[in-house]
Parts: sequence; C-alpha cells; structure tokens
Amino acid sequence: MTTGVEKYPDLKDMSFERALKELEAIVGRLERGDVELEESIAIYERGEALRDHCDRLLKQAEAKVEKLTFGEDGQPKATEPLDPTSK
Repeated sequence: MTTGVEKYPDLKDMSFERALKELEAIVGRLERGDVELEESIAIYERGEALRDHCDRLLKQAEAKVEKLTFGEDGQPKATEPLDPTSK
C-alpha cells in the first residue's frame, strides 16, 4: 500500500496552510456533487493524502512545543515537552 507522499510527491514539501486550502477545495467540490464518479474517487484519494499530511505536520509541530518550568524562586529553570492532556 502506498502512502500519500509516495503517490503524491508534491506533498512532501507542501506547507500546512497550502495543504489545508487544497483539502477544503476538494471537500467543497465533493459536497457540491458536480464531479463525475471517476474524478470524485481520484480527488477523494488526494484529499485523504492531504488530510494525512496535515495531521503529520500538526503532530510534528506539537512535538516541538515546549513549556517553561519555573524554580521555587519564580525564575525559569528549564523546558519540557508540552503535554496537552495535563492541566
């Protein structure tokens, strides 16, 4: 089974914003129903690849986000990975 980047090599360097914009355009076309069956299948597959690409970019960005930890004196002492589930 091929991945989206293997089937659509242009996704490799595509920004999140550009991929999301294209994905929104595909969703709009499919929702309007003005696309023939074969093209619908093709753009749906491209949409899946775009969605996976966006998801991958978001996960990479999330992994880079860090939060500051503070010492007892109130001064920043270190950083640690952000855990979005903790409060």
